[in-house]
Amino acid sequence: MNRRHFTTVLVGGYALSLSPFAWAMLSETDAASGIRLALERGAGAAVDLLGRSNGFLGNPKVRIPLPGYLENAAGLLKATGQSKKVDELVTAMNRAAEAAVPEARDMLVAAAKGISVQDALKIVRGSNTAVTEYFAGKTREPLSMKFLPIVTRATEKVSLAEHYNAVAGKAVGFGLIKKKDANIQQYVTGKSLDGLFVIIGEEEKKMRADPVKTGSDLLKKVFGG
Repeated sequence: MNRRHFTTVLVGGYALSLSPFAWAMLSETDAASGIRLALERGAGAAVDLLGRSNGFLGNPKVRIPLPGYLENAAGLLKATGQSKKVDELVTAMNRAAEAAVPEARDMLVAAAKGISVQDALKIVRGSNTAVTEYFAGKTREPLSMKFLPIVTRATEKVSLAEHYNAVAGKAVGFGLIKKKDANIQQYVTGKSLDGLFVIIGEEEKKMRADPVKTGSDLLKKVFGG
């Protein structure tokens, strides 16, 4: 009995089964071009989804809560009649993220277009976090610098934000909160980027699961083996 043999490889962290014939027909140039296009589309879709009203606040997957101990402390504030202030702060945090994310578009697209054949092949052969690691390595630090002023302006409008930083600073000393979360502006900036990478990953997964639906012949060729 004849059996068809397939080679399973990881493409951007997702298992892809290719027949020997399909793999042989896929050149390194096509593979690199396909990864670039997939990254660019995934980044663009993520920015469009998150960089709008309720992009963060209305999405439980990326909605930014108060961190750890302060989330619990918020319950006490609400019990003392300060529920509105707590809600205003959480809303402001998420609105800040929504305002910052569109600034990532150009940088993410440039990172996708600038990927080398070698980097693309590393993603193809990499771990299940290969795409996220690539984007994070290329863009996280410069995007943090770009996001922080936008987040700062948005959270400064909420009176409880200053109180948050004061309380969080003391909580660090007691080990109740991580140092990186003790400043609301830095915390929101980090969570904004976390959410962005989560959604990029989801968009990538959709493209690889159903490349025909993308309408791109290149993506069908790269991911449709």
